[in-house]
Amino acid sequence: MAQLQSIVPCLWFDDQAETAARFYCSVFPNAALTAITRYPDAGQEIHHRPAGSVMTVAFELDGQAFTALNGGPAFKLNEAISLQLCCDTQQEIDYFWEALGQDGPVESQQCGWLKDRFGLSWQVVPRRLPELMADPTRAPRVMQALLQMKKLDIAGLEQA
Repeated sequence: MAQLQSIVPCLWFDDQAETAARFYCSVFPNAALTAITRYPDAGQEIHHRPAGSVMTVAFELDGQAFTALNGGPAFKLNEAISLQLCCDTQQEIDYFWEALGQDGPVESQQCGWLKDRFGLSWQVVPRRLPELMADPTRAPRVMQALLQMKKLDIAGLEQA
């Protein structure tokens, strides 16, 4: 029997939940939409959404469950929450950096941060970064190199 995940991040969108979930599922090789719920007639005075329109989209990325909610314009995604994507190779970093940045304006920031076209912030980082930063003699050089990069370069961090 499959074990249910206890904590599922819920991402708030105005009306792009399904589009965003389908986009994220197209980027990750091990991904799937798992359920779509729709707004009912009940509660119109609260949710103000047309009956039958998409309310939530459940999806998984590499075994991690997410919910995308069409909650309206009251809240926007911002950098206060981000998804950290740990990569084993430079090829993975390059792939995810380009894929998450496709089809729209992306804000890239230093230290491997980027914001996709939906406003979701990602940290595309080498899985080894905590190990490199844990070495007290190496950490200052790694930090100095890290601060000079937008998309992270594993070889450059390892050489620091």
